[in-house]
Amino acid sequence: MALNALEQQALVEINPSLAKPFRLTDYLRLVRAASVVLFVILWEYFGRQVNPLFLSYPSAIVKACVQLLIAGEFQRQAIGSLGIYAVGLGAALVLGILLGLLMGRYRLVEYLLDPYVYALDATPRVALIPLLLLWFGLGAPAKIAVVFLSGIFPVLMNTFSGVRTVSGGLVDIGRAYGAGEGKIFTKIIVPAALPFIMAGVRLAVGRALIGIITAEMFTAVTGMGALLIRYSSAFATDKFFVPVIFLALLGVILSGAVEALQRRLAPWKETERAL
Repeated sequence: MALNALEQQALVEINPSLAKPFRLTDYLRLVRAASVVLFVILWEYFGRQVNPLFLSYPSAIVKACVQLLIAGEFQRQAIGSLGIYAVGLGAALVLGILLGLLMGRYRLVEYLLDPYVYALDATPRVALIPLLLLWFGLGAPAKIAVVFLSGIFPVLMNTFSGVRTVSGGLVDIGRAYGAGEGKIFTKIIVPAALPFIMAGVRLAVGRALIGIITAEMFTAVTGMGALLIRYSSAFATDKFFVPVIFLALLGVILSGAVEALQRRLAPWKETERAL
């Protein structure tokens, strides 16, 4: 018979040997925080032993960050990059999910589009950047195109795979109860494919972030990529690490936000986890 929390606590007070043994897995967040603190401490110590031309350390990076924030340079470039990133990623997610749903649901659409989808997905986006710059110039449109191409295929392919895994029996049951194609899409196919879609969104977030930085490093005119080129060329390693750390934190935050959104939209998926 299962015991409630109060009964378990009473048994432990009567017989301390029944207390739950200590396990690190019960303190995962604390372990994660401790590992980050330890990493920063080790980086600070060993970073001071290295020539600052080759490696900086956290305290110097913080000072450089304050200088850049006071000058306003970092904010200007970051806002420009994030605006382009948001436009390109938003378009990639909308079109990628739509095409993935259509390709997964309708065989005709799949056969029409899959040669181009697979070919473009297999083509390195870096190889297309010079062509995109030739078409759109050095401004925002070319960068948006790079972000779009970097983000669309992960979410498209995952959405397509998710729709293809939907059981035909579920669709037949829906039809038996009089559901039309619209209801089948919204009530059966999309919810069943949602975990795959969100996994694709997480991949697209990271790929698009790589895309915007790569495009800006090619142009070296504006944005976070331009800052990376400028500071590396000047051997300002402490300032170079400021956009690097910002981008890393941004990727972690966005990935965590997508994961939280998935738990909210598809809570049943968490109950299926074995670990």
